[in-house]
Amino acid sequence: MTDLDGRVIAIAGAGGGLGPVVAKRLAEAGASLSLADRSQEIADSVATDLGLHDDRVQPHAVDLLDESAANEWATAVEQKFGRIDALLHLVGGYRGGDPIHSFDLADYDFLHALLVRTLQLATRAFHPALTKSDHGRFLLVSSAAAQTPENTNAAYASAKAAAEAWTLALADSFADTPATANIIVVNAIETPGMREESPETDRPTFTPAEDLADAIAFLCSDSAARMNGQRLSLHP
Repeated sequence: MTDLDGRVIAIAGAGGGLGPVVAKRLAEAGASLSLADRSQEIADSVATDLGLHDDRVQPHAVDLLDESAANEWATAVEQKFGRIDALLHLVGGYRGGDPIHSFDLADYDFLHALLVRTLQLATRAFHPALTKSDHGRFLLVSSAAAQTPENTNAAYASAKAAAEAWTLALADSFADTPATANIIVVNAIETPGMREESPETDRPTFTPAEDLADAIAFLCSDSAARMNGQRLSLHP
């Protein structure tokens, strides 16, 4: 198991389908965690399920579309733990299915806010702390759709592509520091909830959340210190 003992990791989107699995994996590896969700109740629930002592976990309600709130979150993490070693962007969502010439452009506005603006404000807020850390890491979970867009997912693919471009620019900003920024690409994520709801369903193109959590733990570790600006595929 990857050793992350003593690392301080902030997770944006900790209450989603992937967040609790990643939080559990990182906690088992020894990390202290700041868990951000729009809902304090959800963040508290994820923290409680981890069973960590209060000095290793910080559930936090954050609206990542609010620049002040994002900055306040970064400040709160550093005040509690003394430093920040990693930021994970696990914020997700989807709208799509209609042709490019007729889909509601409001769907793109929604996805840009959810997938791009939250990323921009979070990374800007945490940038100073990550560059100060000897182990600074940023991880974005993205979709294969960003590189292989289709007629009926133009809004989603465009937003994901923008998020990837931002992450690669962030990696360039880390060039003279120990910090890194990388992207993990999946087609779709198979969560524990999905398996519980329909255990008989076979999902050959989906990546299990547990496999993704293992990859994230590796990229947060010292073993991945030389990896920066990489787009890593974790799908068939």
